[in-house]
Amino acid sequence: MNLQGLYKLSLSFVFVVKYCYDFCNSTFFCALKIAFIFTGMQTLHFNRFRQAILLTAVMAIIILGCSSFIGKNELFLLLNGDLGTIADHFFPYCTYLGDGIIWVPVVILMFIYRRDTWVMIIASIIISTIITHIFKDWLMPYEPRPIKAITDTSLIHLVPGVEVNTVSSFPSGHTTTAFSIFLLACLLIPKKWVLPTGFFVAMLVGYSRIYLAQHFPRDVGAGMIAGIITAIASVYIQQLVTKRKLKKNKATLQ
Repeated sequence: MNLQGLYKLSLSFVFVVKYCYDFCNSTFFCALKIAFIFTGMQTLHFNRFRQAILLTAVMAIIILGCSSFIGKNELFLLLNGDLGTIADHFFPYCTYLGDGIIWVPVVILMFIYRRDTWVMIIASIIISTIITHIFKDWLMPYEPRPIKAITDTSLIHLVPGVEVNTVSSFPSGHTTTAFSIFLLACLLIPKKWVLPTGFFVAMLVGYSRIYLAQHFPRDVGAGMIAGIITAIASVYIQQLVTKRKLKKNKATLQ
């Protein structure tokens, strides 16, 4: 990358980070927070939610920017290197934390501890599924995965026993799921460790998709953005439903 390209990348990075920061401090977030307070849902942690969104957005921008300027294939090969036997055994299990089945324990825990947020959780499952399948099935159904896109497959580290897919690469559905859950956890769980621990686990899921040769880093970055969209949209839907329910209850009392 020449100096001019690096300069443009730096400017783009600063601009997008500033935009994400401004959005996280916009009247939209303030209105959401106020709306939830007036509907009796004060136990949502919006400051941590905004921090998690900003952190996720910055990392996604870094990944997408590096994929663009270093090269999609080149960055994949750089991150897909063989990390040894322990990694080969660890990441096939780690990647299941982003599988769709992981929503089952999330829903169970929600009904036990936070039944008032069921709309948000169900909306997240539906929205994340719609976003990923719009791209995978309609917009970019034949987008090749690494094993098909890279001519010299001997350069790719393949984990024994892992079946590698060939198409529908963009975006990473596992990453979308992992970051959707991470962002909602930051909103719902009143513990400071949720932000760093949840982000680390979600990043491990994203990296596992690269290590297992299932996705390019670009797909992972896009999955992180999809997770942000999912979380924000589901919170907004929860707010609308809660306000409507409150108005209905008031009308009944009158």
